[in-house]
Amino acid sequence: MRTFTRLLGFLSPYKVGSILSVLFALLGMISTVAIPAISGRAIDAATAGDRSALTSWIWALAAAAAARWLLTIARREIAGRVSLGVEQDLRGQFTSHLQSLELAFFEGNRTGQMMSRATVDLGSVRFFLGYGLIFMLQSALTIILSAIAMIWINPGLALQALAPVPFVVWIARRYGVKARPSLQEVQQRVGELTSEAEESVSGVRVVRAFAREDRQRARFGASAERVFEQSMDATKLRAIYNPLIGLLPQAGLALVLLVGGRQVIDGKLTLGEFTAFYVYVLALLGPMRILGTSLGMAQRAVASGARLFEVLDREARIVAPEHPQPLPDGPGRIELRDVSLQFERASVDAVHGVDLTIDGGSVVALVGPTGSGKSAVAALISRLYDPTHGAVLLEGVDLRDLDPIALRREIAVVDDAPFLFTATVRENIAYARPDATDEEVELAARRAQIHDTIAGMEHGYDTQVGERGLTLSGGQRQRLAIARALLAEPRVLVLDDATAAVDATTELALVEGLRDAARGRTALLITNRPATLALADEIVVIDGGSVVDRGTAEALRARCELFRDLTDLGAAHAPSLSLAAREVEGL
Repeated sequence: MRTFTRLLGFLSPYKVGSILSVLFALLGMISTVAIPAISGRAIDAATAGDRSALTSWIWALAAAAAARWLLTIARREIAGRVSLGVEQDLRGQFTSHLQSLELAFFEGNRTGQMMSRATVDLGSVRFFLGYGLIFMLQSALTIILSAIAMIWINPGLALQALAPVPFVVWIARRYGVKARPSLQEVQQRVGELTSEAEESVSGVRVVRAFAREDRQRARFGASAERVFEQSMDATKLRAIYNPLIGLLPQAGLALVLLVGGRQVIDGKLTLGEFTAFYVYVLALLGPMRILGTSLGMAQRAVASGARLFEVLDREARIVAPEHPQPLPDGPGRIELRDVSLQFERASVDAVHGVDLTIDGGSVVALVGPTGSGKSAVAALISRLYDPTHGAVLLEGVDLRDLDPIALRREIAVVDDAPFLFTATVRENIAYARPDATDEEVELAARRAQIHDTIAGMEHGYDTQVGERGLTLSGGQRQRLAIARALLAEPRVLVLDDATAAVDATTELALVEGLRDAARGRTALLITNRPATLALADEIVVIDGGSVVDRGTAEALRARCELFRDLTDLGAAHAPSLSLAAREVEGL
């Protein structure tokens, strides 16, 4: 009931439309209920041979039918506007809330599940609030008004005709109790199916590379089978309860024919009254069926609403403080004070007890084996995560005391798997600064050593980049991402293995562009590649989530075996970087 009440809260901005929709539904039902009564009077007038009265009742019948027609048009247009408005609000609220959640949330939830909630579940809620609720109210109003009219004509016969109604309500309630968990499980299975489809499309290159199409089809088929089986459980419930809801009113109709027919024969009921009564009972059959269907829609909406509220109730853990401190001017001094970080569902710290100061305007490289915690340090500096212990400071201010949005405008991150949007090359580069001039976009591209490549494309900077940038090579995607970061003119630039996908010649040219771009700002390089290390003023060696050494390349080669192993291994795997290795030796 709480979920249902919360769903009704989405109608609050549309109170006027909702009230008008209910009012028009009420007036429409009054017109509908008036038609059998008018028909009965017309029949009695015809039976009595009163032509004038018959004509009057025919005009009244036409007026009632026209009123119902016009009211139905108005109600449906208003209800449609309310329904679409609710849908727009829900999509906006859901998407906005997703954008506010921290990175850890998305790492623990499948994309397909989020897509399913944002489409299938949201659609179920929208349709019920826009239409199902009105159908339910209309059905209830029809039953109530028809009951009043029947009692007015013949109270005793009305009670017999309405006897099945309490049983219909009880059965509908039982159906609702049984259907809700089944329908919620259906929505969960649909979310899993969406996840399978999303992974098959996103990972199509891997699927094709390993010729595993049969495996993906089998996984999707198994997921579709689970949706089918769970949907069949819900269908069986509908198959049992909905026909029963439609059957019970037939018993009332049989009583009307039996008892009412005898009363007509005995002269206790006129033919017109009997006809009106009979039409009223027939009019109850549709609303009772619709009531059962609407209750099913309500249960589906509640099940979907529960899934939406699971996300909407998840509070963002990285939020702006109530009174955020302004970020002081400065060159980008970074401090990590006894910082530890443990990811959700992890048993050990990714970073442990790190004390690290990076002077503003300096270029510092983090070196370490895979899984040593280098990327975790970068994520802490851009506040994608908050430390589980200790503090990260920028210009002497704890990042938790800053507005995250204002902070991230000062920090640009490029990782080893950059994401590009389905847009033009220009739009991707200017993502952080949509107002950037063409000259500024081109300068950033030149610094990232991607301008010549772009110029060689058929449409240059107006070339459309395919979904996720899959129409480009890995190196091209990385350089576009670097250009995007450079155009943002950040105070702190973080390159997380951002040159991993480029060839040796391009890397050397890119290093020169980065050397110019890094001037006057703090740069953090996460790499083991000798050419990129040539940019660093200082190198920090990380292992096991802790800082094990720091210094210049020359000093570290003299005393740090781990550093020698990492850089020698990098040089061995890229012999063409010997020039860069010699540069590092000369630092």
